[in-house]
Amino acid sequence: MEKKIITTEDAPAPIGPYSQAVQTGNLLFISGQVPINPVTNTIEATDITGEAEQVMKNLSAVLTAAGYRFSEVVKATIFLTDMANFPAVNEVYGKYFDGAYPARETVAVKGLPRNVNVEISLIASK
Repeated sequence: MEKKIITTEDAPAPIGPYSQAVQTGNLLFISGQVPINPVTNTIEATDITGEAEQVMKNLSAVLTAAGYRFSEVVKATIFLTDMANFPAVNEVYGKYFDGAYPARETVAVKGLPRNVNVEISLIASK
């Protein structure tokens, strides 16, 4: 299968040797997004709700660039530095889906890039 690299200026540029997303066949694999504003390349959120909202905006930009929608997401992985933030992230995350939720896991981690509190990766399928 052919591998297509997906990039968009509407989401943060990778901060390492990886792509924003890779499409192969009908599958789209989106790398973990953190709450970096792609316009300023800074973290502007001051709380977990703001961080989650920026992460979801970044994911939306990558999905759009690849021609996908949240309704086509089949798997999500959420990384949190503190499980106490789970309810706030869950509330923001849930607004992006129409009820046909993807499979998901939420994992507590010791740290994330740029000392953020949340990172989310997605897999979508057409």
